[in-house]
Amino acid sequence: MSILTTSAAQLRRLQRQWQRLPLMDRWLTSELLGPLLFGVAAFTAVSLSVGVVFELVRKVAESGLSPLVAMQVLGLRLPGFLVLSFPMATLMATLLAFSRLSGSSELTALRSLGVTTTRMVVPALVVAALMTGLTFVFNDVIVPSANLAASDRLDAALGRSVAAERGDNVVYSRYAKVAVVDEQGKEELSNGLAQLFYARRFREGQMFDVTLLDFTRAGRQQMLIAATGVWNDARSMWEFRDGRIVDIDHANNRTTSAEFDRYFYPFTKAPLDVGKLPSDAAQMTVAQALRAEALLEQSGDRKEARRLRVRIQEKFAFPAICLVFGLIGSSLGVRANARTSRSQGFGISVLLIFGYYLMSFIFSSLGIKGTLLPFFAAWLPVIIGLAGGLVLLRQASR
Repeated sequence: MSILTTSAAQLRRLQRQWQRLPLMDRWLTSELLGPLLFGVAAFTAVSLSVGVVFELVRKVAESGLSPLVAMQVLGLRLPGFLVLSFPMATLMATLLAFSRLSGSSELTALRSLGVTTTRMVVPALVVAALMTGLTFVFNDVIVPSANLAASDRLDAALGRSVAAERGDNVVYSRYAKVAVVDEQGKEELSNGLAQLFYARRFREGQMFDVTLLDFTRAGRQQMLIAATGVWNDARSMWEFRDGRIVDIDHANNRTTSAEFDRYFYPFTKAPLDVGKLPSDAAQMTVAQALRAEALLEQSGDRKEARRLRVRIQEKFAFPAICLVFGLIGSSLGVRANARTSRSQGFGISVLLIFGYYLMSFIFSSLGIKGTLLPFFAAWLPVIIGLAGGLVLLRQASR
């Protein structure tokens, strides 16, 4: 009963706050809600059908996937496609709503009362800002766990290992002060590669086909090759099985080797954490992506760390697309005598969205290659889009 009472009180408080808003803002906002909901439904249905439904139908027909499991996977993948539809729906809603009001001369009536074009689009920008916040929350809180659960559910139904406990080509480099021999034959300490860990496969907490190189001793190198490796919590060391240790002594030009059935090696647990990293940044929250980026940087995988830094910036920049599209759509819609039907609005939205995402893809690729800094690779499309929207708004205000 107390929960119902609290909810009712909060609802009444929201109603009072809504009533305090100027009538024009309430009217324009209500005009935006219908096209916004239509856009979310339309774009979600199209993208979900192309991205998931056809694939699941094929797996049901060819791989024997249960229709019930397919529906569960579809439901888990839905939040990811909702997030994609929010910016597109914002663009179409602002374009359609203001075009209808302009075509029916209602915006002309507002102008005759002295209302500026900039003031007219303020409610649309507020709605776009709210959609930006909603997109960020969905993208960071709901989508990663839902995508991961969908992958695990699908893999389990098809008899595959779950995605969180598998990986290929796990590489971890540890840098520290190591003893090196200089040109005069003297031993000194220098920052450099201390150990290099490589495993061909990672499954269910176990590394397979492991190779570990040790460069910590001056003039000597040690190579450990093992069929499997697991982390031993009790000893806080790696336990390798069925392998060989090769010791290369450059000073005496001598090589020795020994086989082992079981061997404990003192090394960091970090390779296990690297192996558990999701391969797709869409399955990480911002906090998880930041930890993964630090781990990749520590392991020496600079290219992958740079790619993840771009993805982290994109997690912040992507929700801002709602604000960009809200500004562009409202600026196009408030033009005098603008008339746009739903079909025309859908087509214009698709063209603008395609152009924007093509630009984002190009800048993202440049960021991953290192041509652009991660911040600019993610935010330049937003900055360019906002600048274009302001130009359109200025032209509509003339």
